[in-house]
Amino acid sequence: MSRTLAMVVVLLGGILLAACTTSDVLEPSSLTGTRQTAASTTPSPAIAAPDATAGTSSTTASGQPSTGQVAAINSSTKIQFAPIVGATVEAVTPLTERIALRANERGIGLARSDDPTATHVLKGYLSTISEGNETTVIYVWDVLDASGNRLHRIQGQQKATGKGEGWVAVGRDTMQSIADVTVVQLATWLAGRPG
Repeated sequence: MSRTLAMVVVLLGGILLAACTTSDVLEPSSLTGTRQTAASTTPSPAIAAPDATAGTSSTTASGQPSTGQVAAINSSTKIQFAPIVGATVEAVTPLTERIALRANERGIGLARSDDPTATHVLKGYLSTISEGNETTVIYVWDVLDASGNRLHRIQGQQKATGKGEGWVAVGRDTMQSIADVTVVQLATWLAGRPG
């Protein structure tokens, strides 16, 4: 895909996301159960470290995410996930499960929606674009402070591996890959922030 076409796709995706409303939302922080504390400050293995191309990740020959060292995340950081907008429950379920798993592995504290100790909110917007035989998931995550001010944005796109158009073509592996890249980028950003 040419760089210009990629930019057009991302811009169209943003426009679609802005107009998107749905009742099919899930909240990853609801998967954490009771209050969760951050892991120790020893670095966790890297989870599918992103390369220069948005929406891609590096894996080992076995298909597992590659490992590496990561800076420690401030243990007082707690992320609350806002409901994810734009996708079906079937598509978002593996995403939210994987985000909760990977965040825990990275030592990122998750807060339930009713937890007043949350330091940040992660708001997600997803959409699909189908062209010919290919479907692409476009994702945008806004990291907000507790007052609702946007501090950081994570965005990218991932080609779906299934057949069909729209969310029908988006399989569990595609959504898990998006979760892996999202958590890596979130952890990298959090680790670079002053404590």
